[in-house]
Amino acid sequence: MLTVAGIGPGNTKYLTVQVLEAIKSAECIVAFGRAGESIKDLRSDYIKVKNIDEVYRYSLRKENILILASGDPCFYGILEYLKNKDILVDEVFPGLSSFQYMMGKLKKSWHNSRFLSLHGREESLESVLDTPMTIILTDSINTPKTISKKLHELSMRGTMYIGYNLSYEDECILKINIGEEIEDISSLAVVVVENEMD
Repeated sequence: MLTVAGIGPGNTKYLTVQVLEAIKSAECIVAFGRAGESIKDLRSDYIKVKNIDEVYRYSLRKENILILASGDPCFYGILEYLKNKDILVDEVFPGLSSFQYMMGKLKKSWHNSRFLSLHGREESLESVLDTPMTIILTDSINTPKTISKKLHELSMRGTMYIGYNLSYEDECILKINIGEEIEDISSLAVVVVENEMD
């Protein structure tokens, strides 16, 4: 049996009760680096993996396996990768997504937002131009600094909220104008773009 669970933004206090119980009772836990680091005080006997192919190899085992992923596995997460590999997933336990955590911190509604993942993906930022609010997942290449510069080059005006290391002790949330120079504090970031539409 294969279960996929989201650990939320990182800090274990944001684990759902369902995921916490699954972590405590799992026969075998497979986790990517950050997800594993987050739960090491709960379980130190997890198997650390670096890429999706390693996850695939462990998924072929007969025992009950819990795969842990950061955020919510259903939101630009590991679930789609497993399905693309034709891996049968028996259960999915959702987690709090980093963008939900961020929007709570900003006290902003997100129901009319556009979502864009640049985390390990290449997408055009032009889609941001005709949307009042866009929530963007970043990575070490598509950083908030890069996004700010590219949106400025597209002549976009507005505000960017940048959340670094969300839910961790060194969490930092910044507010800048699009095009403003910033230093990328971490590769773990969520960007919220408010478009100053004419």
